[in-house]
Amino acid sequence: MRGSTARSRRGIARAAVATLTAALVVAGTAGCDEKGSTGAGGSKPEPTPTPAWNTRPASIASLGDSITRGFNACSPLSDCPEASWATGTKVDSLAGRLLPSPAAHSWNYAKTGARMADLPGQLSKALPHRPELVTVLMGANDACRADVADMTSPAQYRADFEVAMKELRRSLPKTQVYVASVPDLKRLWAEGRADPLGKQVWKLARICPSMLKESDAVDTASEARRGQVEQRVAAYNAVLKDVCAKDRLCRYDGAVNDFRFTEAELSQWDWFHPSKEGQRELASMAYRKVTKP
Repeated sequence: MRGSTARSRRGIARAAVATLTAALVVAGTAGCDEKGSTGAGGSKPEPTPTPAWNTRPASIASLGDSITRGFNACSPLSDCPEASWATGTKVDSLAGRLLPSPAAHSWNYAKTGARMADLPGQLSKALPHRPELVTVLMGANDACRADVADMTSPAQYRADFEVAMKELRRSLPKTQVYVASVPDLKRLWAEGRADPLGKQVWKLARICPSMLKESDAVDTASEARRGQVEQRVAAYNAVLKDVCAKDRLCRYDGAVNDFRFTEAELSQWDWFHPSKEGQRELASMAYRKVTKP
């Protein structure tokens, strides 16, 4: 009897262990489904949809430098925002092409002489309007310094641009951004140096000396200096493209840097800034990028 009782107890113990093991396996599986779950039926959670780009924004705030202010487009040594590619009324501007009432729904906070370090301040003025589109064309003055040693470093240029983009996203997460590339300054030198009057203006007005000073010099040092400016502009554009690519509502346009400005598109007063025709070309490039599905 004692042997039979012992066998019976061992059988009960084995059954209890088997039951407990099965329970632990089930519990473990349930825990995995809760914590490491891929969802019901093993499917992955739906990804957050990318916001759709609006090809017809209802309002525009433009930030930048003398190009966006229309400097020298209407009269010598003065801003002419009416001729701005972004918000102007004297040219077929981006705002004019997109908005039924451009004057009421577009704002130009660009400033002649501005550098990328000034972008966050310009943005702070635009934020209260809650624009649906912000345009940025900034960087020529970071390269156009008295000497190449004074040019803004790519790292600082990136840091300033990122500060502005982060503030924009914090304040207006759904606002779209159009970022134009920095123009090819060496191309502007090559085009404008053929005009004796233009070269004289460059010298007297000290326009972009890092690139344009001693415009006829083709010695090794002068060529190297211009090459440094060209490389720095390329670095700025690489920054703009990279930072913009990380934002789902930002479009970078390298077409501005690629555009072959001719005498017709350059100001007759300095052969450097865009004329009204040049401003229209900039507007066309922006419009194509903004309205692309």
